Amino acid sequence: MQDSAGSVFLADCPARLAIDIITSKWAVVVLFALSRRPRRHGELVDLVGGISRKVLTQTLRRLQSYGLIERRAYAEAPPRVEYSLTDLGQTLTGPIAALTDWAKTYGAAVANFQEAAQQDSTSDTCPATATGQMIT
Repeated sequence: MQDSAGSVFLADCPARLAIDIITSKWAVVVLFALSRRPRRHGELVDLVGGISRKVLTQTLRRLQSYGLIERRAYAEAPPRVEYSLTDLGQTLTGPIAALTDWAKTYGAAVANFQEAAQQDSTSDTCPATATGQMIT
């Protein structure tokens, strides 16, 4: 039997596809937004702060191509389109909830570490070069 951790490094490992999906900047946020109920495009734009309509459309199409969401167009006037998680997409609600819990618990610690690291990197500069003066 192969070491399960080692198989992640193989090019055709399914875990790499999963990692590719969840590391997309907006995919997890959109999946989480759809985890409670179907939503329309405009609702998602309002709900997901900072995403443009174009990027949301690209993200929805990508998630649809993976079979994680479905797009349902209703024959109404005016036309109405809703997006919802498929059964396969529903299987990601647990892992997304775990990531969300982790972020709630440790997000401040990560932010504090980043801030301290940034302060350390700015204090490592030579005072003379920081003021634009040449050292001779």
